[in-house]
Amino acid sequence: MKFNKIYLVFTGVAILFGSCKHTLDAPTQSSLDEQVIFTTPVLAEGAYTGIVRAMGEVNFRARYIPYYGANTDTELSSTVEESNSKDAVNIANYNTKTSNGYFGTSNGSSMWESPYTGIERANIAIQAIRRYNDLSTNKEMAHLLGEILTIRAVYYSDLIKAFGDVPARFEPLTSETINVPRSDKDIIYKQLLSDLEEAISYLEWPKASGKTSSVERVSKTFAKALRARIALYAGGYSQRSDGTVRLSTDPDLAKDKMYTIAKNECLDIIEEKSNKLLGFEEVFKTLMRENTTAGMESIWEVPYSMNRGRVTINLGVAHSQDQYYTAAKNNITMVANPIMLYEYEKEDVRKNVTLVPYGWESNKQVLSTNYNKIYFGKFRAEWMNRAINNSNDDGINWIYMRYSDVLLMAAEAINELDGPTAAAPYLKEVRERAYPNNPEKVTSYMAQVSASPQTFFEAIVKERALEFTGEMLRKADLIRWNILGSKVNEAKTKLEQLKNKEGIYSTLPQKIYYDYLADGMTLDIYGFNLDDNDSYGAANYTSSVEISMNNNYWNFIAARNPDSQQYWPIPEFIMNNSNGTLTNGGVSYEQ
Repeated sequence: MKFNKIYLVFTGVAILFGSCKHTLDAPTQSSLDEQVIFTTPVLAEGAYTGIVRAMGEVNFRARYIPYYGANTDTELSSTVEESNSKDAVNIANYNTKTSNGYFGTSNGSSMWESPYTGIERANIAIQAIRRYNDLSTNKEMAHLLGEILTIRAVYYSDLIKAFGDVPARFEPLTSETINVPRSDKDIIYKQLLSDLEEAISYLEWPKASGKTSSVERVSKTFAKALRARIALYAGGYSQRSDGTVRLSTDPDLAKDKMYTIAKNECLDIIEEKSNKLLGFEEVFKTLMRENTTAGMESIWEVPYSMNRGRVTINLGVAHSQDQYYTAAKNNITMVANPIMLYEYEKEDVRKNVTLVPYGWESNKQVLSTNYNKIYFGKFRAEWMNRAINNSNDDGINWIYMRYSDVLLMAAEAINELDGPTAAAPYLKEVRERAYPNNPEKVTSYMAQVSASPQTFFEAIVKERALEFTGEMLRKADLIRWNILGSKVNEAKTKLEQLKNKEGIYSTLPQKIYYDYLADGMTLDIYGFNLDDNDSYGAANYTSSVEISMNNNYWNFIAARNPDSQQYWPIPEFIMNNSNGTLTNGGVSYEQ
């Protein structure tokens, strides 16, 4: 059961945190004594809730979460073909304007401001906890400090993923530090790696106590997994302030050092055995049924209350008003890149969980007739134990880290450092879950991809697509591997071939065939596999439709080379309010 929702804040702590607008105003003095709050566990707990609360602001939950990861070979904006003047299109097409309205406005809750609100609250709490507590004896406050350090790292990691170099703020604001320029992301990455190392020393493993009984609270597992992920980002490629894409030149962030951190942190998690893989469908049914018990596959989730969170509304299956959506239809903002329908093999159980080629109308499934309406099945309202009666928010948590990510990060790092033979067991565990009925196929596949470090790396690139489609991790992965532009171009070529039934798609059936099962609402569908054919479909199904793709659909994914705009620009209103300290550097953006 959820217990630590984003939208709940103790009144006294809300007073302490109430006036943080980071780059705009310095905080005022609290009417509660800081020492009282941060030496009283129940009040300090309220401070933690206030820190996480910034993730509930509309421009984070409804804009950052769905839109950061578009447009790649796995996820696409649902409005990809519409006018570039539309904010929903422009924010996803690698030519984002500084005036894009989806950043929000200067009211403290924009995509830039909300994370800094959380960071400022964290800075205040971190300083006070250190000042007023003996952490060597006060384990409760030490654990809370570990949680807050980790959440601050989440905010900074997300800011860097979205905007590249950002201001480094690791102390509470003063009148002298309201406006500061961007810092090289390398400086921030090094601080985060150090912070997380400290946090790990304070935190407990999942289910070790009530503190870590829920995935809505930070555990040692999450801090280690986040440290591994950040190390891979720091040791990978990225666009720099001068517009070039390169590795860091800081010797502290050398690739081998970062892969060693990732390897060691992931192996610690694996050897501890506090988390485990579930059946693939079970992972997401557990999420949608709002089971937040720690120690399963989900490691940490952004905790949303009933009137926050837009997971199934933005990233789920399309619904008209029905038994699952009693308030109104949902507003799907992100869909699957349809080429993913043919990247999975028929036996891979992840395919039918991840990709849904139908929406719901009049209380039954209705087959899509256009490739731009392939939805993410991981976030299905029909798996919930309640109907959604809010037209804006569904209250479903956002899974930020899964155990399968730990296994695949371990496989990637170990392959880089020690070779494919040492790395193979961790990739194999993920494959075995994907092919539960064909262990021989897994064995032969592993032998094939373990032939060299390069073939194993290529397998990791594909496996992460198959495992995480719909979870908005792909773009950051492609950037750190330096293949964002090439993978987007490859996806565009495949989309054009799919439209024209060329290349690997040349033998696809001309139609998609279907029947309804006995319940009259559930579809049985045939035709979305590379080896399907019209003869079998026509002989075994009573209904069929043609599925189309609009002309030149592929050309709208990227308005220019994705590697020339890997990050969003700093919004115009933020730059205007920075007293000249913030600019977009050597990267060209439209106004």
